Amino acid sequence: MSTPLTLDAGARPTPAFLDGPTKGLLIDGAWTAARSGVAFDTRDPATGEVLASVSAAGAEDVDLAVAAARRAFEDPSWADITPYRRSRILLQIADVLEAHTEELAVLDSLDMGGPLWMTRWLVEHSVEVFHHYAGWPTKIYGQTAPSAPSVFSYTLRQPLGVVGAITAWNGPVLQLAWKLGPALATGNTVVAKPAAWSPLTALRIGELLLETDLPRGVVNIVTGDGTTGEAITNHPDVDKISFTGSLAVGKRILEVSSKDLKRVTLELGGKSPTIVFDDADLEAAARGAVAGFAQGSGEGCVAGTRIFVQESVRERFRELLVREMAAYALGDPFHPDTRMGPLASPQHFARVSSYLDVARAEGGVLTTAGELGHGLYMPPTLVENVGADARVVREEIFGPVAALMTFTDTEDAVAQGNDTIYGLSASVWTTNLERAHRVASGLRVGTVWVNAYADMTAGSVPFGGFKQSGIGREHGIEVLDAYTETKTVTVHL
Repeated sequence: MSTPLTLDAGARPTPAFLDGPTKGLLIDGAWTAARSGVAFDTRDPATGEVLASVSAAGAEDVDLAVAAARRAFEDPSWADITPYRRSRILLQIADVLEAHTEELAVLDSLDMGGPLWMTRWLVEHSVEVFHHYAGWPTKIYGQTAPSAPSVFSYTLRQPLGVVGAITAWNGPVLQLAWKLGPALATGNTVVAKPAAWSPLTALRIGELLLETDLPRGVVNIVTGDGTTGEAITNHPDVDKISFTGSLAVGKRILEVSSKDLKRVTLELGGKSPTIVFDDADLEAAARGAVAGFAQGSGEGCVAGTRIFVQESVRERFRELLVREMAAYALGDPFHPDTRMGPLASPQHFARVSSYLDVARAEGGVLTTAGELGHGLYMPPTLVENVGADARVVREEIFGPVAALMTFTDTEDAVAQGNDTIYGLSASVWTTNLERAHRVASGLRVGTVWVNAYADMTAGSVPFGGFKQSGIGREHGIEVLDAYTETKTVTVHL
């Protein structure tokens, strides 16, 4: 299509939450302005209009939030409640989010440009995440150890303390749920910092948490830019950092956290391969491949931006890819026919656009499903005639741009799939079960989807990356290790 789908201004939703003065910080169960008085604007990427003014937390504000979280961690109203009661509070959170699904979805669409059908799913998925974690408090077991008759040894699983939860801008509700769910289920308290480009749903969730029985100070929310995140990471009374975002910031967090050996979970970038064998259902594979790099405007860590197709079916598969790309209608996030909204900010649009020039300079041939020049909208773009060393193949673009390359056989597919500093996810398309298992085993990534793309669960299986895609796992049984310490107790009888 040539121009994005539009709506009249009066047809776009205007949540009541956007009314009023500067949005404050949630500290110890109360809303307060940043002590410096500094604020920043968050804008609608579809229109460029200011949505709200938001407080910018400084180091003093972070100190207050961490102190509140520490008091709450030690207070009997949180520390001494039964596992069953903790489960009930998590279910309350799920219920209050579900009751405000549409409002939260609208806020996310306004703030980061995702189409409403997608942000609705993100909120619904987040509700399911809290339901999942509500089951954990009554199932966090210690162990007894073999010992001499005069000795009794056992272990306890205990919460870490104060968790700094720092989220990225591309999935605000979901990322916050992924961090709050396990942190609260295991008895920790939280200082959360949403991304400066999309802080609104975190603030609204903060309001909704006050409607539950969650004790004050257990969850604190501070907004701001990277300096706010740095203050949280540097704080000596923060026991763990759970971060989702860029590789560069993840490395900085790891560096800073090493000063006092904070626990860290880092969910970072990706350059995920989509591998299509000649026996695959090519039409299904093309739909999955395009969804892999175009859904959500390509602004996803699991984006499948390196597409490898077996040489014998390259031309047919390419035709199907281009046809599927043309079906991705760009437009206002609230238009019912929109499949892709705008990129999240002018800065990010400029960065993604620069890679198109890079691709051309590297000899790449570009096929796009639309035109540039309409605000922050970018159509799905396929890059061909580039090799493994091209920047568009090596670097995470975080936009709807993918490189199409070929492979010869299974070993070549695995080797090319692994030829990256990242290792977050991969998508494999084949009807050969033996081949599927062999490729899944050989790929050095945290998640492999076979004949699917981004089949995300609400907590039952672990999610995270190999290599420079991160440290640790979110979800699964592994998440308990990420938010608890194991204590050994030995009693001489």
